[in-house]
Amino acid sequence: MQKKEKETVVIALGGNTLLKAKEKFSIHQEVEHIEEACKEIKKIIDMGYKTVITHGNGPQVGDILLQQKLASKIVPPMPLDVCGAQTQGEIGYLLQRSLGNILKKPVITVVTQTLVSEKDPAFKKPTKFVGPFFKRSGKGLKKDSNRGYRKVVPSPDPKKIIEAGEIKRLLKEGFVVIACGGGGVPVVRKLKGLEGVEAVIDKDLASERLATEIGADTLLILTDVDGVYLNYGRPSERMLDEVGLAEIEKYTNQGYFPPGSMGPKIQAAIRFLQHGGKRVVITSPKSALKALKGSGGTTIRR
Repeated sequence: MQKKEKETVVIALGGNTLLKAKEKFSIHQEVEHIEEACKEIKKIIDMGYKTVITHGNGPQVGDILLQQKLASKIVPPMPLDVCGAQTQGEIGYLLQRSLGNILKKPVITVVTQTLVSEKDPAFKKPTKFVGPFFKRSGKGLKKDSNRGYRKVVPSPDPKKIIEAGEIKRLLKEGFVVIACGGGGVPVVRKLKGLEGVEAVIDKDLASERLATEIGADTLLILTDVDGVYLNYGRPSERMLDEVGLAEIEKYTNQGYFPPGSMGPKIQAAIRFLQHGGKRVVITSPKSALKALKGSGGTTIRR
């Protein structure tokens, strides 16, 4: 009898699961949150899943940009794509170290590049806020609510994960892989080869691209709420437990999921299922194992 192939799961960790909202950065707190997340991830790996972990990097990139601003008269600042690569190394190392300490499996971090199109309309209309707040407007800055002015950059659609083939091979060899940090480093293809661009790719959309390209069965999106809600924060709020693709598309068209919160996660879920994925699970890190077993969070199927 042929041995059944183990299922593959891509676990997308939100940036706020590694550094809480309104929490002042300290490496000790970041390590503490990462260790908490890794304990939950270990339970999933122990179930036999071949596992890839992606992660956000918003707070960490913001800190690097602030450091660069304060030190700009002493050390020349690095471009945004290099800052993104720096955070892939930082967070990847901490995840790799923490998981490696509690697992009996090899863990490896891949600094990942994500291909985007130079013709993406996002480059003509930047919408993604990054970095620290400023009291006054300036070049490349826009008002971010009532908190001040921030740098705004394009957020193009991810087209291809450059290292997807290598990541798939590492999974077959038994590695737990950490990849696509912060959506991956955005690159465009030029005559001379790949070139980094000043942009930020949505982490959930990049996770979908990776999950699709490596043929994952499940996309597990971990965030700071326990599931997907209709009318979130209102007296009539209702959490969805299990829904089909057509139903979640209907709710999306009705405007239930705003772009700044659950919207990209739902968009990633729809794309993954449309491209052949079996299921998407959206929940908090502490509910991840139960949700994968079907007793928590929100599960979306074709």
